[in-house]
Amino acid sequence: MIEVSIPAAKTRRLAKAGLLVTLILAGPAEAATSEWLDTPGGAVRLVASQPRPDGSIPAILEVRLAPGWKTYWRDPGASGIPPQVTLDPDAGVKLEAIRFPAPRSFGEGPEGYVGYDAPVTFPLLLKRMNDEADVTIRASVFLGVCEDICIPVQGELELTLKGGEFDNPLDAARIERAIEALPETPSNDFRVSQAEFDAAAGLIRINLQLPVSAAGAEPEVFLAGPRGVFFGKPIVGGASGTTRRVDVPVKRAGKDPQTGAEPIALTVRVGDRTMETTLAFD
Repeated sequence: MIEVSIPAAKTRRLAKAGLLVTLILAGPAEAATSEWLDTPGGAVRLVASQPRPDGSIPAILEVRLAPGWKTYWRDPGASGIPPQVTLDPDAGVKLEAIRFPAPRSFGEGPEGYVGYDAPVTFPLLLKRMNDEADVTIRASVFLGVCEDICIPVQGELELTLKGGEFDNPLDAARIERAIEALPETPSNDFRVSQAEFDAAAGLIRINLQLPVSAAGAEPEVFLAGPRGVFFGKPIVGGASGTTRRVDVPVKRAGKDPQTGAEPIALTVRVGDRTMETTLAFD
């Protein structure tokens, strides 16, 4: 069943879009993949492998996009919907985290946003909560897709991992590729060498150490913080060679700019490498 409501004004901003797509699968898929959930401009499904001895379940949310369509990162900007997955607690599986490959920036100003313009896969950190032989994953998915307008998509996905069965090698390979596509962890040649929050200026000031292969290139910098914290366009400059200074405007809704001790996810893309780390300030 698909329900679509089309707004009169053609705009990407969610507040003006007012669209809702609800998609419900007819039944569970007795395999390591759910059925594809068709959406405007693409489709979405779950893929999972057998639980590991520690109870973790390798899994991914796979988003298929048609040419010209986009979806959003964990912090999409002023408009857009980040991917959200909610598991049915009665199924005995919990979601510990969604992980994100490095995104791209699209557009400028209030209409600009951060996301992906090609098929993308989000690794999921799942944990089983019981010792039953079969594991059923029932997930409610909410995300935004856009072409000329932003369309909120909501749907239900379900799959069952049968105890004692072997993983489908193709499914395992999909999960492995998705994990390999995630940003790398900081290293000696690609890291944050210094970060501070300048409360008076309302800026996060970051010094980056970039790979030698990226000398002279300008990095793309993306930040995602807790609810109510907003980031402006990063300003790159004041450095040479393999070091860069990045100033990021930051403000908090309803208060003076501040970050407290809440963690901020930082993702950096330069050349063909991406890196992710966490910033925290006193």
